[in-house]
Amino acid sequence: MFERLVNERRILMEAELAPVQGHRFQPTGFADIGAATYQLADGTRMLLVESAQSMANRLEATVLGPDNELLPELAGLSYVRVQLEGAVEATTSSLSEAHRLNSPFIIGDEDFRKKLLARAGYEKGRPVDWRKVGTALFFYDVNALVHGVFLANAEDGRVKVPRALSGFIEATAVREAVSGGVKNNPIDPSGKLRTKQLDKDVYGNVPFHRTEYTAERTTAYFNLDLELLRSYQLGEDAWRLLVALALFKVRRFLDRGMRLRTACDLRVVGELQVTEPTPFSVPTSGVLLEQLRADIIRCRPLFADPAVTELRTRVDWKKDQKKERDEEESED
Repeated sequence: MFERLVNERRILMEAELAPVQGHRFQPTGFADIGAATYQLADGTRMLLVESAQSMANRLEATVLGPDNELLPELAGLSYVRVQLEGAVEATTSSLSEAHRLNSPFIIGDEDFRKKLLARAGYEKGRPVDWRKVGTALFFYDVNALVHGVFLANAEDGRVKVPRALSGFIEATAVREAVSGGVKNNPIDPSGKLRTKQLDKDVYGNVPFHRTEYTAERTTAYFNLDLELLRSYQLGEDAWRLLVALALFKVRRFLDRGMRLRTACDLRVVGELQVTEPTPFSVPTSGVLLEQLRADIIRCRPLFADPAVTELRTRVDWKKDQKKERDEEESED
């Protein structure tokens, strides 16, 4: 299936998007700057609809089911699942944690951390063997090689693996669509009537403004670094699995619909296009899934046994030391 890619450095893909209804859409926003608008050299106004960071989270979520567990169809892929005990009883995993294996709930487990670093051949004061790092990540959490990981919480924090699969969505020739609204209080518009239990400024009528955008064109871009995956020297079967997994994620993201926010519901217009290399077309999600299931079986010796590493981590609420000191002083 991927013979065409043997000597290629990357796959560049793009898909044209459009709102499912109307013309307006709501981009990602940042607390200090709002929407990320910018201009090209020719003056064309551009808009970052979805950042690389946000897209990484969304692509990761494509292999999770409604229970936040790995899709049953992908059973056999390596990852780490954690049972939190103590102040909170819950389950999390390297598939859903923001920093994957570097999550403190995972890397904080001393026994697991030692095993991971030993398999990665990692020692302070010695050069990093990235081939061994790749082998260790594939063993414990194959998704970490697709989406990258920075083991900042492990030893002196030199293990930093970039994303092999990245993406973003941007809009061209954008214009603002400004509107507004009001949150109504039908009992007391002035906001003076309050409850004893909640005395914050959340009462009364609150007018607000809203800025959405229209665009001449909106495009989702994806970049899969084949050379990076090849550099880990994991073997043909593992390389093929990583490529199939990354492309499956892209297909799932586009196929399932993109309701990114309340007012940002997008669909694909036309087909997913490959701009590099050519000719090459991304197989359907069904074909990729079949390839993945076969590759998972072939790569079983490269995964942990069992493939899901189970940890139990005790958690407690952080104590307010200042409050404790104040209470001790008042007692004295």
